[in-house]
Order: sequence, then structure tokens, then C-alpha cells
Amino acid sequence: MTTHRIVRIVAGFFVLLSLSLGVEASPVYVSSYWLWFTAFVGANLFQSGFTQFCPLDMILKKLGVPETCGQAPAKS
Repeated sequence: MTTHRIVRIVAGFFVLLSLSLGVEASPVYVSSYWLWFTAFVGANLFQSGFTQFCPLDMILKKLGVPETCGQAPAKS
């Protein structure tokens, strides 16, 4: 699995989780303030598309997760 796929999976999970916790019609509703987290994730994805700056991507690279399918994991 590559860093790009993991970032997309984590972002999608966070959006779905925060929506389920922030929408009143949800059976696991906690508070509408969770919708701010949804907005934060969306804004982070938007800015990373322009700036190529993504903290999760940098962390995954330091952990040795390959950036592309053909790349071998980095050795420490």
C-alpha cells in the first residue's frame, strides 16, 4: 500500500466518522461541533492539492511506507 492510498483512506474515514458524530439524524450523534472536523479535513485535502504539504504523508514516508507501487520501502 502506498502513502497516497493511505492518506485517501484515512481522510475518507475521518470525514465519514465526523459526519456520523456531527449530524443529528445519525444514531451515534454526539455534537454538531464534529462538523468542524469535517471542514478541517476537507480544507487540508484542498490545500495539499496545491502545496503538496500533507503531515500524514510526511509521517508515512518517515515510517518507510513507499510513495509509489514500484518503490521499495526506505531502509533506516
